[in-house]
Amino acid sequence: MKDIHSFVIKGAVVVAACSISAVCHAQAVSIVTTNAGSFTHSTGAAVAKVMVQHAGIRATVSPQQSHGQESVNDGSADMSLATISDVQQAVTGTLDWAKKGPQKNILLISRLVPIRTAALVRLDSPIKTMADIKGKRAPSGLPAQPSVLRVIQAQLASVGLTMDDVVKVPTRNIIGSANDFAAGKTDVFWFALGSAKVKQVASGVGGLRALSVATTPEAKAAMRKYVPGSYPLLLQPSKQLEEVRSPTWSLAYDVVLFARKDLSPEIVYKTAKAMHENKKDMAAVFGALNGFAPDRMATKYDDLNYHPGAIKFFKEKGQWPPKSLD
Repeated sequence: MKDIHSFVIKGAVVVAACSISAVCHAQAVSIVTTNAGSFTHSTGAAVAKVMVQHAGIRATVSPQQSHGQESVNDGSADMSLATISDVQQAVTGTLDWAKKGPQKNILLISRLVPIRTAALVRLDSPIKTMADIKGKRAPSGLPAQPSVLRVIQAQLASVGLTMDDVVKVPTRNIIGSANDFAAGKTDVFWFALGSAKVKQVASGVGGLRALSVATTPEAKAAMRKYVPGSYPLLLQPSKQLEEVRSPTWSLAYDVVLFARKDLSPEIVYKTAKAMHENKKDMAAVFGALNGFAPDRMATKYDDLNYHPGAIKFFKEKGQWPPKSLD
């Protein structure tokens, strides 16, 4: 991650050297993300790098505590990144965003990569399926991260279960839930697959096994009630995903890049083009972007629209109209 740290100036990530006069005199574009070191912050730095180096756009990445949707919606920022579930809730003013109202000044630029989640149990656990979680000890509450609780509820709902079907063990956040599991306080926990925390827990308990979600039309509808825009994604065993012991259906939801509605179409067009043509450069900043699929940048999501600048690029590449991931 030295590419990121070398650009930190007064709390913002400035992804260019101003020796390139054309870039230094270009319009500045601000990308707000969550805290430094987070998934969206690292992804934002990677996107900014190709904007500067391949699109001639002066891009800065600024980490903040709050959601980027509000900053983009009120025009104080140009772009941001979040999961599709969070963006859909913001635009529609539902679930976690019900009290804030619809954020209508948001348009998509591109799909980036999916976050893949699953219920995890000890390798020797008698819990073999999602339905077996009934009556077992599971994390609950998660007041600091309600979106994580929705992921748990969604996966349970795929097999017709609710939080009332488990023994609730209150925890504050997702890290706390993983620590509780490692300490033997719960029988299952949920986490993004392949993460460092999962590997840490696995090494302490003798290995983990991921459980599949159900994939029927009814199960998909039940999961999307809690996590809008989510979908089942089949994973195969690999060295990177040691917790996937056999072909396993995870619950996935995409991270997307979005912009304020009145941002210059030319800037958005150049951004989409730079991303499409320079995946390797983005992945060099943040390895998770090896999973970026340039041919699926335009993906259809309920309740969301794309920026005209992105649409122009997608039409040129034959990606318009967008297709669903299902």
